[in-house]
Amino acid sequence: MSASEKAKALAEQAIGKVKKEAGRAVGNESATAEGSAKESKGALRGAKEKARDAFKG
Repeated sequence: MSASEKAKALAEQAIGKVKKEAGRAVGNESATAEGSAKESKGALRGAKEKARDAFKG
């Protein structure tokens, strides 16, 4: 996995987690859902890069 893609995936997961927890803390269901989606998107990006690395070698 390239370092920049790994960093993007981790950043996306972290931002999503923060947004999800902030939304949960204030009772904003929309922000909670957006945060969950962003966190999942980051996880999928990381999985995609790991799969790509597996097929390279």
